[in-house]
Amino acid sequence: MRLVLLGAPGSGKGTQATRLREHLQVPHITTGGMLRAAVDAGTPLGLVVGPIMKAGNLVSDELMLGVLEERFAQPDTRNGFILDGYPRNLSQANALDVLLVRIGQPMDLAVQLEVDQELLVDRLAGRAKAEGRADDSPEAVRNRLRVYEEQTAPVVDHYRTQGKLAHLDGVGSLDDVFTRILEAISPYADVG
Repeated sequence: MRLVLLGAPGSGKGTQATRLREHLQVPHITTGGMLRAAVDAGTPLGLVVGPIMKAGNLVSDELMLGVLEERFAQPDTRNGFILDGYPRNLSQANALDVLLVRIGQPMDLAVQLEVDQELLVDRLAGRAKAEGRADDSPEAVRNRLRVYEEQTAPVVDHYRTQGKLAHLDGVGSLDDVFTRILEAISPYADVG
């Protein structure tokens, strides 16, 4: 099962990806985790992205794709993966499609977790408070959500056009949302 999880910050992607990882026995791959792993392993790409990350700059789409290709070459991805945090824009979605076809692992499904913006603001404010991040005002959170929506709407349309999008309600108990995801992916995997 090769799966992309889409959803705004606070939609529950990370929580559900952790549950899916255990259920499907495939790795949960986050872009940040991939970058840190490449740097820690001292791979050629890790040596390039390390100074970029240390300076607090964004890694280019081209370099990010290289890191993804390195990660997908690892043996634990042979039976699939759950990709979280990428693609974030249409250019990345197109590049990911080309990469996955080239390595013989085309995407099975993109799952979008939809959560009302005001609930996302509440969730993120609660998370920021719990983590001691007083700088996450509701206005700042709304701005991040607006930017996310502007960048991600074309990605959602991209997967919808391909017939590879499951648009799901991300509100409810963790078990309810997990059940919805399992139902959506069941045609693509043995989810038990």
